Amino acid sequence: MFAVYAESFDPDNPLAGLVLGERPDPVAPDGWTTVEVKAASLNHHDVWSLRGVGLKQEQLPMILGCDAAGLDEDGNEVVVHAVISDPSWSGDETFDPKRSLLSERHQGAIAEKVIVPRRNVVPKPASMSFEEAACLPTAWLTAYRMLFTRGELKAGDTVLVQGAGGGVATALIILARAAGLRVLATSRDEGKRARALEIGAHEVFESGARLPLKVDAVMETVGRATWSHSIRALRPGGKIVISGTTSGPQLDDAELTRIFFLQLSVIGSTMGTRDELASLVSMLDATGARPLIDRAIPMTDARDGFEAMAGGDVFGKIVFTR
Repeated sequence: MFAVYAESFDPDNPLAGLVLGERPDPVAPDGWTTVEVKAASLNHHDVWSLRGVGLKQEQLPMILGCDAAGLDEDGNEVVVHAVISDPSWSGDETFDPKRSLLSERHQGAIAEKVIVPRRNVVPKPASMSFEEAACLPTAWLTAYRMLFTRGELKAGDTVLVQGAGGGVATALIILARAAGLRVLATSRDEGKRARALEIGAHEVFESGARLPLKVDAVMETVGRATWSHSIRALRPGGKIVISGTTSGPQLDDAELTRIFFLQLSVIGSTMGTRDELASLVSMLDATGARPLIDRAIPMTDARDGFEAMAGGDVFGKIVFTR
């Protein structure tokens, strides 16, 4: 089958190890199912994999991609849940210490076929295209869990989304607006601020700008570059939900005094569960909100998408189609 895979690692030139070519058809073990991929989306995770982060040499070649939508063995339209938990695990799979994402221990989804545990498929509603559905399992599920499970936000709350433009930040803006939250967003880029308004932000600001009001919660995926601003943007008793540190994990000033004095909550969030993915799909089906797709590219031209992501030339999701 045709697949997009990592053949080698290069921390400085990740695309050097990217190969588009043939791989053996996957064989589903007991309890697993084969999904014929109709669309798969790209994540920063895939570029990091090509740098050698999270993978070992002996695991190569590794088909890339966490996110896919397609047809199961019975011809049903499905979305693939990317978190693979241990067969013995019960409950929230994001807490399973043995969990992994597709393309870490198991071959990934940017291919003609992918195999996953049967419990890892969610019905795709007819109202949603394969391209839209393929955007959901990583960035959009991460955003859903940040807002509604870990953040416990509800209609009428005010939320600040840092770093508009990235896949998770874009999802946060659209989902928060669809759920009736007041949405503020920041970006260093004037064009990305304008796009944030178009997709649902009520107000946008330059990164680090003083806000006209204190917010109930901040959704943080940037880390070091925005951390102090995030803490200072919160009302007393507010919360910051963090799912990533794209600008680096180290902090010059953790703002600990402000955190304890204002009784702020710092909440970590990672991916999401199969049930949360099903709820996300239902929410989008009911509200009509849809993922923002930066571009859809034939899977055979996947290198173009990787180059765009590596260069930072993205607003929304890059999707590969078959």
